[in-house]
Amino acid sequence: MNSQSSFVPNRNLGIASAIGVLFIWSGFIVFSRAGVTTSLTPSDMTGLRFLVAGSITLPFLFKWWPRHLPWHAVCLMSFCGPGAFYSMLMYWGLNEASAAYAGVFANGALPIFTVILVGVFAATLPDRRQIIGITVIVAGAVLLGSAGFLTSGKNVAVGIGLFLSASAVLSVYIFGVRQWQVTPRQALVLVNVPNALLFVPIWLFLLPSGLEDTSMAMIAFQAAYQGLGPGFVAVILFALAATHLGPTATAGFSAAVPASAAVLAIPVLGEIPDIREWIGIVIVTVGLSLLVMKRSE
Repeated sequence: MNSQSSFVPNRNLGIASAIGVLFIWSGFIVFSRAGVTTSLTPSDMTGLRFLVAGSITLPFLFKWWPRHLPWHAVCLMSFCGPGAFYSMLMYWGLNEASAAYAGVFANGALPIFTVILVGVFAATLPDRRQIIGITVIVAGAVLLGSAGFLTSGKNVAVGIGLFLSASAVLSVYIFGVRQWQVTPRQALVLVNVPNALLFVPIWLFLLPSGLEDTSMAMIAFQAAYQGLGPGFVAVILFALAATHLGPTATAGFSAAVPASAAVLAIPVLGEIPDIREWIGIVIVTVGLSLLVMKRSE
């Protein structure tokens, strides 16, 4: 993995981008949970996402394609980015467990996986403040979802496993964006075009679908939000945040999603946090502040 020594990160741009990811990913969790509780299948949600995102990005394929990347990097970034594999893991998980679990385990575990990658491949260990910040974030995130975890059914364990798998996959992408100096436009074509070309035909011809039993309003909303939000804008913001803040701090912002998703779930899903969950929200926010005070890696 090569980096460019002349690159000067813009911390303000990185923080603004990470905040944008925070809001989009909170909506992704809550609105995806609303989608998979209808007749839409996880493959429907993924197919709609990349049908839109791929169509928007395809015209720019040759102009934006990252020709400096070796093919193993192209394959790794396409597979581990917020593409079809990650999306299916998240949608499957949301089919088994509530939005609170997605926020806690998919995003709360992201800093842990990212720190491991940074330590192993970049030989950059987190300092004491980062370790404390990540520990506090994860503790708060776990507390945020612990009330529901104690009374949940057997399918929740499956959902947790899927969320943790999605987190591990995405951490590779966040780390790779910084290490290979992938620009936002390059990230768009790396994630959207290969996933659209491979997954959409499989979805249309081979995978089970519930589109016929779903209202057009829900289909249109999911296609627009999934394709334009996490499928397009969030890919750009992820790349900017990872480039200018570094993978650990970017993952730390993502770990704050349990808090914002819990707030959004109140009007959308009717899920009101209890006292223990509100305490978790405060703890996550404190841990996040500790983490982002660290200078970029």
